[in-house]
Amino acid sequence: MGNKIKLIDRLRLGLAVSVAKGVTLIVRSLGLGAASVLPGSIARRIEPRLLRLLSQQVKNGIILIAGTNGKTTTALLLCSILKRQGYRIAHNSTGANLENGLMTALIENADFLGRLDVDYGILEVDENIVPKVLKPLQPRIILCLNLFRDQLDRYGEVDTISKRWTKVISTLPLETVVIPNADDPTLSYLGQQLPQKVLFFGMNEPEQYLEAIPHAVDSIYCPSCGHSLDYQGVYLSHLGDFTCPQCGFSKSQPSLESSEWSQILVGLYNKYNTLAAVTAARELGVDEGIIKETIDNFQAAFGRAEDLVFNNKRVRILLSKNPVGTNETIRVVTQSHDSTTLLVLNDRTPDGTDVSWIWDVDTEKLVERGGTLVVSGDRVYDMALRLRYSQELNQSNLNLIIKEDLAEAIATALQHTPDNETLHILPTYSAMLEVREILTGRKIL
Repeated sequence: MGNKIKLIDRLRLGLAVSVAKGVTLIVRSLGLGAASVLPGSIARRIEPRLLRLLSQQVKNGIILIAGTNGKTTTALLLCSILKRQGYRIAHNSTGANLENGLMTALIENADFLGRLDVDYGILEVDENIVPKVLKPLQPRIILCLNLFRDQLDRYGEVDTISKRWTKVISTLPLETVVIPNADDPTLSYLGQQLPQKVLFFGMNEPEQYLEAIPHAVDSIYCPSCGHSLDYQGVYLSHLGDFTCPQCGFSKSQPSLESSEWSQILVGLYNKYNTLAAVTAARELGVDEGIIKETIDNFQAAFGRAEDLVFNNKRVRILLSKNPVGTNETIRVVTQSHDSTTLLVLNDRTPDGTDVSWIWDVDTEKLVERGGTLVVSGDRVYDMALRLRYSQELNQSNLNLIIKEDLAEAIATALQHTPDNETLHILPTYSAMLEVREILTGRKIL
């Protein structure tokens, strides 16, 4: 970057980074959080071009990971693979995926003069800001994981987002590599429209099909002509094997045989996260032995199938922030032999203020197995009402406990968890941060 920046610009960049690092030190020293957003916000005011000036210093390029679900886990897996290969990585590991969070992650790895010496930048990005950050980031690889309904008070339907993605991605250099989910009709179609190199990932394991298409589906219509798609089977929500009987559009061919790869963590959704990261790692020339070794030794990101021990009880936190994700975490719970579950529903800005999505969740499957369900969070009574309706339909032997105070709810759930079982906690995003603070004594953000 050296000769490309004028002296005045270099000084401004150095000042912005130095101030941001000072803010980080103060915030962390006072125990106010991880300082994953504020430093970038302040630095941006000093140097508005900060994102471009830092990202263009990354030696081998930026890897951008976007989608509704799975960004944090996929980013962490790919980061772990590349680190095991010996690369230096800049990564927004706390999941702060808006512009200020991206800037903070790059600042963290820069020196006080604004010089960045890393091989790759792995940045998970909120799906709604992808069009805003692609130009300054100029990513080498874009991973498109999935598109589901999420926070409809802030975002539009998935078709709106995919059209914006297609428009801006198509303007990037032809050397850009795009890796979409072949099993998502919207993203499969997106990949088929792009002039860049496109590699698809997806499942080819019919034995993993769901018995029926879930209630919470978003894209069962052809993105090309609008006709209803014919599904041979679905793996998760609307992700599956499909064709359009009207225009002939069909699922793209994945570059990997999914059955040949094991997966990280629990839940079929983590098989998708695994396949996405593996596809990117192979494109970067990483040794397959290193990839498989990393998968075998992978540890969960905070709140994403994270296992903890608290008061000698096993606890598993499964982030549940939208219909599709919650249905999948419910599937994990119902496939276990554990009898106690804690659901925590908040409606703050990081969660989305519209909680009507809980009525698209298949809570009946959780209720019909019985056991103990503890409910808490800002919208505790909304969730309790949803479960009561499910209980009326199933007439199950369910012990439903309502606790407004989260700490009390956690204590109650632990009391009802036998010593040989695991307490599953299904929180929305801000609730997950609160749960972890109670269980670990540490804030994330």
